[in-house]
Amino acid sequence: MAFYRKNIGGLHQLLRVMVGTGVAVAGFVYVPGMAAWLVAAGGAGLALSGVVGYCPMCAVAGIGGRGKA
Repeated sequence: MAFYRKNIGGLHQLLRVMVGTGVAVAGFVYVPGMAAWLVAAGGAGLALSGVVGYCPMCAVAGIGGRGKA
């Protein structure tokens, strides 16, 4: 039993993981000080949403529901 229903497709998931990882790495490389952790956390959150296949903001907006049961 899943606690959520996947609402993003395969290509969208792949792009989220790639962009999220890039943002996290860029945060540590290019952003100075404590802000680097905030940028990296945002990138990690984006990548994690791609890994699990669920985007909370897409669910709120009603985007990407793969069919209603």
